[in-house]
Amino acid sequence: MRSLLERLAAGEVLVGDGGWGTLLMTRGLAPGEAPEALNRSRPEVLEEIARLYLEAGADLVTTNSFGGSPARLRRCGLDGQTEEINRAAVAAVRRAVGGRAYVSASVGPSGHVLKPYGDGDPDEIGAGFERQIRALAEAGADLVCIETMVDLREAVLAVRAARAVAPALPVLATMTFERTRRGFFTVMGAPVEQAARELGEAGADILGSNCGNGSEVMVEIAREFRAHTARPIAIQPNAGLPETRGGETVYPETPEFMAEQARALVRAGVSIVGGCCGTTPEHIRALRAAVG
Repeated sequence: MRSLLERLAAGEVLVGDGGWGTLLMTRGLAPGEAPEALNRSRPEVLEEIARLYLEAGADLVTTNSFGGSPARLRRCGLDGQTEEINRAAVAAVRRAVGGRAYVSASVGPSGHVLKPYGDGDPDEIGAGFERQIRALAEAGADLVCIETMVDLREAVLAVRAARAVAPALPVLATMTFERTRRGFFTVMGAPVEQAARELGEAGADILGSNCGNGSEVMVEIAREFRAHTARPIAIQPNAGLPETRGGETVYPETPEFMAEQARALVRAGVSIVGGCCGTTPEHIRALRAAVG
């Protein structure tokens, strides 16, 4: 398989996978249980989900390591197993996809607000990202996927950590934005233009946004990224914003609607399209058909 960055440079549009949370819950993840605990106790569940996304047409399949930083694992007493948990996440996806898709090593927020606004020490958080990413890289991940970041400073720490301990791997970094009267900003106040500039300067190869918005709004965010960077753009929307129907939380966007918006994302200059919360293998299958 050709390298990810070579394919993007050649103008290919690739498809990411979709949400994992709901699929894990329907397969036995208990309320309040750390999803990453399944990496060692029930790896067959991860393999099943990875295969579903591979069969739906995903070119990139995410590891179950979003909360795999030591700071995040410490909440459930698992920080002493950081290396084992992250290596198991990569191994499960690799067994499922082999060389037919890229294993995208997920790195999410630490769960701490950085000082001076919170208790998160930047040096400690950065060292934690290095520890996590080193384990993911040593286990054979194809790229580092830093995602769902709301604090640009923390995202930059994660990108720099990836560059320090896994310099050979492509780095994809996506932020979550909210629409305001002045445009799109993270909850910490960073606009798209600043995110594109600082993530690029830190060494991210691919930039973009995931979570927080449905696919129609993400088209607007993609256009802003395209106006401020020449790097490849990745966009992974939610299947709309969650609604409560009959006492259940549902995401309203159908696979057909998201497929239509995927074509608009590509026209806006996006190179990787996928899904986040509320998306399923059916959504990814529709995206695959839409973008070719």
